[in-house]
Amino acid sequence: MTNAASLDRRSFMAASLLSVGLAQQSLAQTVVPAVPGGALPPGLPQPTETIDLWPNGAPGMPAKALTETVLERSTDRLVTDRAVYGITAPRMAVFRPDRPNGAAVLITPGGGYKWVVVDKEGYEMGRWLAARGFTAFVLFYRLPGEGWAAGPDVALSDAQRAIRLIRHRARDFAVDPERVSAMGFSAGGHLCADLATRFAAKTYEPIDAADALSAKPHSAAPIYPVISMTAPDAHPGSRALLVGKSATPAQEAAHSAHRNVPKDAPPFFLLHAEDDDAVPVNNTLLLRAALKKKAIRAETHLFEFGGHGFGLRKAIGKPVEVWPDLWRAWARTTGLAL
Repeated sequence: MTNAASLDRRSFMAASLLSVGLAQQSLAQTVVPAVPGGALPPGLPQPTETIDLWPNGAPGMPAKALTETVLERSTDRLVTDRAVYGITAPRMAVFRPDRPNGAAVLITPGGGYKWVVVDKEGYEMGRWLAARGFTAFVLFYRLPGEGWAAGPDVALSDAQRAIRLIRHRARDFAVDPERVSAMGFSAGGHLCADLATRFAAKTYEPIDAADALSAKPHSAAPIYPVISMTAPDAHPGSRALLVGKSATPAQEAAHSAHRNVPKDAPPFFLLHAEDDDAVPVNNTLLLRAALKKKAIRAETHLFEFGGHGFGLRKAIGKPVEVWPDLWRAWARTTGLAL
């Protein structure tokens, strides 16, 4: 009995020390972007756990100092619509499910590479995924127009590093390292497609053991994505910030996902509304054609109406509102959602 009691005390002490260690590790991370003094709507859980991508600071800091700034674009106190720019500590906000299904999804919100949308294409999707067993990681990536040394590859560097870190820490999240997928929206859809086609590109120097792991996602879901950097299909704002207004044809091709599909690309789920007045639907059609040419699995859904940037909230009441369930059903066929 004494031995058992001692063992129980030792187990309790070990668990307590582990909890303290994890808490200290969590406290050491950069907090999620927040509007100073901004009131948050009741009942919507906000992420408290984050993972910094670069423990010694992000590489290639701009010559001109950046200040992380969060804007609240909503006038409705019950619906937040935040956007962040000037990101110098790229990081992931974590949404843990109550019952993990072993799959993870890296979410890359949109924002035209001008900023990163927090709620509409980030946290709202993170909550939806976590409620269905997926561990979701919302990525706050660096922006290519803010002077980073990596230039147009800076966001891809963060996405590659994020996938590798999720795999490296898979046990911490009850995640199968082989089932780490990617989902992105608009310009974040470009980043998602860029990751899923140029996962093997060397965009930064390795810094630790995580960087020995693959950055290839299990599968990819670019939603109403920016794909082409060439007119007339290119989204002008994203193109200007990513490759510059005077980009050469070679520079455009280097950052147009449909021009860079490898033979070992992962399966893709593609979704677009045909009345999208910001990012032409042909972006998705170009990517689909390139994937089919390489015999890569690609499921494509086109909706007559939906516009751009519908995410979850703006899809309600329209036929396009079924898209998350379509993705989930497709994910089962890939082995992501078992």
